[in-house]
Amino acid sequence: MTASRATARERVSARVRALRPSETLALSARARELRARGEHVVSFAAGEPDFDTPEHIRAAGVEAIQSGHTRYTEVAGVAALREAITAKLARENRVTYDPREIVVSNGAKHAIWNALFTLLEPGDEVLCPVPYWVTFPEIVRLIGATPVPVMPASGRYKVTPVELERARSPRSRLLVLNSPNNPSGAVYTRREIEALAEFVLRHDLYVLSDEIYEILVYGDAEHVSIASLGPELRERTVLVNGVSKTWAMTGWRLGYAAAPREVADGMERLQGQMTSNPSSVSQQAALRALTGDRGPALAMRERFAKRRDRMVERLRRIGGVRLEVPAGAFYAFPDVSERIAGARNGVADSAGLCDYLIDEAKIVCVPGSAFGLEGHLRLSYAISERDIDEGLDRLEAAFQGL
Repeated sequence: MTASRATARERVSARVRALRPSETLALSARARELRARGEHVVSFAAGEPDFDTPEHIRAAGVEAIQSGHTRYTEVAGVAALREAITAKLARENRVTYDPREIVVSNGAKHAIWNALFTLLEPGDEVLCPVPYWVTFPEIVRLIGATPVPVMPASGRYKVTPVELERARSPRSRLLVLNSPNNPSGAVYTRREIEALAEFVLRHDLYVLSDEIYEILVYGDAEHVSIASLGPELRERTVLVNGVSKTWAMTGWRLGYAAAPREVADGMERLQGQMTSNPSSVSQQAALRALTGDRGPALAMRERFAKRRDRMVERLRRIGGVRLEVPAGAFYAFPDVSERIAGARNGVADSAGLCDYLIDEAKIVCVPGSAFGLEGHLRLSYAISERDIDEGLDRLEAAFQGL
C-alpha cells in the first residue's frame, strides 16, 4: 500500500493509538471553548492555582532574560538550582541528596516519565493505588509494563499493605505513591507511610513518590516523604516535585526528581536524548522561588484552606453526596453514586453525569472513572470563592433535575 493510500490509523503507531487522552486537559479545553462562545461556564476541572506567579519570581524571569540566561544549560539543570533543591529537600523533607542526584525537567510530569522509563522493563507490573492521577497508568502502558490498580477499602482513598498484598505478584516492580493525592486530597499519615515502607522493603520494590502538592496540607495533616524514613528507602525511591502547585508556576514547566545516583544518571541520559535541558529562564525563576521569600506560597495555602472549608460545607448540604474531607491538594472527590443510581434521564456513570452537568448547568467536573474510581466527581477549589458558590448552586439545581 502506498503512503498516499494509508489511513491515519495505519500511519500512527499502535502504542500511541493506545494512549488515552487526558480527560482533565480535555475538559479544561471544553470549558475554554464554551467561554469563547460567550457561555458563562464554571469549571471545577482546573489542575492549577488560579493565582499569579508571585512578583519576585516573575522578576527573576525577567532578570534572567535581560542577563542573557537564554542558552542551553546542563541537561539536568544548572548547578545553583540543583544545590538549592538539595538544600530544600534536607530542610523541609529531611532527606539528603548530592546535587548530582537531582534531575531538573520540563515539569513534574516529565520527571515522572523519566523515572518510569528508567526503572521499568516491558512485562513489569506497577502497583497504582486507586484513585490515581490519570497519567500514571498511561505512561506505564507505553513502556510495555502493566499498571495494576489497587483498590482501597470502601469509603477510603488510601491503601494499606493488606490491599497491596492482594494485588502484588512476582512481576511487581514499583509502587506509585501520591500524597497529597490527586484527585482525592487524601494525605497519608506518618504511620501509614511507615507501613507502606515496610511492604516496599519486604518485597524489594521501587517507589515513585509524587509529592507535587506537598505544601498544600491542612489542619493536622503532615506531609511525610517516604525517602526520609531511612537509607534503604532513599535508595529505592524517586522523589518527584516541582514549583507548579506551590508557587503557581504551571506554565513555567519546571519540575525535578531526586534519586539514587545510578538512577539519576539514567534519567539524565534519557532526558539528554529527549529534550535536553529545561528552560534556562524558568530555572532562574525556580531558583528564586526556592531561595526567596516563602510568604506568598503560605498565603496561597491559606486561601486554599478557606476554599476547601467552603466547598466541604456546601457539598455536605447536598443530598445524595458523600464526602471524605480532603486533607491536602486542592480537590474534593465526592461520591455521587447514589445520585447516578437514581438518575432517570439516561445518566449511567460519572462520565455521563459530567456531560449532563456541562449541557444542563454549564459546569465542568472531571469524572471519577478518569482516576479509576467510578461514581465520583473531582471538583477543584483552585477557583474563586464566588465561582465555588455559583458552581455548587448550579450543581445542586442540576442534581434536582436528575
